[in-house]
Amino acid sequence: MDRASFGAWLDRYVEAWRTYDRAAIGDLFTEDAEYRFHPFDPPVRGRAAIVAAWLESPDAPGSWRCRYAPYAVEGDDAVAHGWTEYLVDDGETVDRRYANAYLCRFSPDGRCASFTEYYVPQRPRAAAAAPAA
Repeated sequence: MDRASFGAWLDRYVEAWRTYDRAAIGDLFTEDAEYRFHPFDPPVRGRAAIVAAWLESPDAPGSWRCRYAPYAVEGDDAVAHGWTEYLVDDGETVDRRYANAYLCRFSPDGRCASFTEYYVPQRPRAAAAAPAA
């Protein structure tokens, strides 16, 4: 795996998320891949199970936007960083924003064999300081 290949994989990941196309999702992962939506949860195991998990509760079209980029690549291991924003019904106003990091391990054919997502919600903006009582 190199930075350019990982960047292309991330682009395909986003497109699979955008379309929820079963084949596009499956093409990202090895047959025996492990996918963790949260780092401390047990993994979803196997391509078919990962595809099914993605399709359980899809995000509505136009309800989010994101940007992810390679941060580090070493051998078969890669780390991405970026952000995801979920939008209100107008499709522009941000409802909530997350910082993301993805830890990935790839097989020689460029499919992901292990994926772990870390995300941190943006803190609410500090309210105007209230006068002391």
